[in-house]
Amino acid sequence: MSNPRRRRTPAAPALDGATSTSVDNALWLLQLVGEHQALRVAEAADLLGVARSTAHRLLTALRRRGFVMQDRPNGAYRPGPALYEIGLAAVSRIDIRRVARPVLEQIQQMTQETASLAVLEGTMVRFLDCVESPRSVRVGNRIGVVRPAHASAVGKAILAGLPDAELDRRYPGDELPPATTSAALTEVAALRAEIAVVRAQGYALNWEESTDGVCAVAAALRDTVGQPLAGLGVAAPSSRVTSLDGIRAFAPAVQRGAEMVLERLRAPE
Repeated sequence: MSNPRRRRTPAAPALDGATSTSVDNALWLLQLVGEHQALRVAEAADLLGVARSTAHRLLTALRRRGFVMQDRPNGAYRPGPALYEIGLAAVSRIDIRRVARPVLEQIQQMTQETASLAVLEGTMVRFLDCVESPRSVRVGNRIGVVRPAHASAVGKAILAGLPDAELDRRYPGDELPPATTSAALTEVAALRAEIAVVRAQGYALNWEESTDGVCAVAAALRDTVGQPLAGLGVAAPSSRVTSLDGIRAFAPAVQRGAEMVLERLRAPE
């Protein structure tokens, strides 16, 4: 029996009926996994309107290719690393910059410190856009700069939005990649503990972990189904901020900025 909730797309002329149905089911299943974040075989079969054996076959094929994954045998299927990579690549960096730019400008005006936008690339973050502080002593423009994700506020904010299985894939060992300052975390266990804090409070902090004399606070920018797309942060000279509480005071600004970006993604201009 067909499911009224299905949103079918027209079959490509070059495919026969059986092949196009299978492809359509696989693509629809990927979208369902992205929307639900955890999907069991019985749920997938019901949503697709197919037999459980068909849903299981499709999920198994997607798992082999890395599009879905399971935390344990017979467990629910979750978005896999291939799906995350495609999702990040599908959102044009130019589009993200366009959507986030007015928010960056507003945060800079509100805090009088440097506001930045960055994306995750493996275990690194790359800064895509920046609005510098108007103050004479400030954190400079970072566009194009690459930093270890675990040693930056924007990186930790994005990492906190990933599932634990995806973190395992990116950090398979016990040691973290080397960073540029002695304040940076060195062990995966310590990063895991800090990520738990970031998830609980909704923002990440960095005190001279990526650059001496610089501190920052950041929140993840999420897409309309909750996936982390980028990080939005405020960076300032630690000599002016003087304490973690000082940089933490900017957390509401970056959190509100992340909400504003999501609102703009939902209703683009």
